[in-house]
Amino acid sequence: MKKRVLFILLLLLLVIVALIAYLWEEESKPKDYLLLYGNVDVRQVDLGFRLSGIVEKMLVEEGDLVEEGTLMGFLQKKPYSDQVIEANANITSTKASLANAERVLKRRQELISDGSIAQEDLGNALSSYEVFSANLQQAEAALAIAKKDLHDTEVYAPTRGTVLTRIREPGTVVKVGDPIYTLSVSSPVWIRAYVHEPELGLIYPGMPAEVFTDTPTGKVYKGHIGFISPVSEFTPKTVETTQLRTDLVYRIRVYADNPDYSLRQGMPVTVKLYLHSDSQRKSDEG
Repeated sequence: MKKRVLFILLLLLLVIVALIAYLWEEESKPKDYLLLYGNVDVRQVDLGFRLSGIVEKMLVEEGDLVEEGTLMGFLQKKPYSDQVIEANANITSTKASLANAERVLKRRQELISDGSIAQEDLGNALSSYEVFSANLQQAEAALAIAKKDLHDTEVYAPTRGTVLTRIREPGTVVKVGDPIYTLSVSSPVWIRAYVHEPELGLIYPGMPAEVFTDTPTGKVYKGHIGFISPVSEFTPKTVETTQLRTDLVYRIRVYADNPDYSLRQGMPVTVKLYLHSDSQRKSDEG
């Protein structure tokens, strides 16, 4: 019985030794990929009006997914629609004055040939015509500005995204540029990760990457390195021992495709970078 137990223990020891040897050998083999760990960064946009006024409507809520061009809110339009009416009236009045000045000028040009009027009268008629022509251009420009102001009482989503924050409510008086929404842009997204200084020479801008989430059955997202920081950082930043101060890392940004919009702000992910030969690298960079 003891021999049998001893045999089993010896066999188990041999298995453990073999397993350790195998793992050691696998660990010592040069890898053809580099694993990095990071978090998803999503750009955010603060949306506001180019004008001041009173908020009339807020049309979306926090958490809503909006498409590019979606109307999200607008100001009370009356003050700005009145400006359009006023600008149109100014154009009508100026056109009437210009038409009268043109008739006077033509009459003066007819009379100057037979000496019925002085040259000064012709000059005054010409000057009046030119003034009203300039006034018409000014009135037309004022109308264009008034129409643009009226259009800018509305705010639209500049791209597809999710409403993170609804900052204002109807009835609020806002100044120029006051944000009313914060929008999380759906695409593109990037991964903020860090690479250790000894591995810096293995990566390059444009290098293909695969992004994995912690979801067991999650899909693989394709991407590439879009940015490598030229400045090193210490990690962790809150520890300043001599040993850890020499642990330099460089921040990189991996741009990732996000076709199903499942990569969300702050999500932890794993980035896999395949290490190619020099010829493959030149091909990728080309």
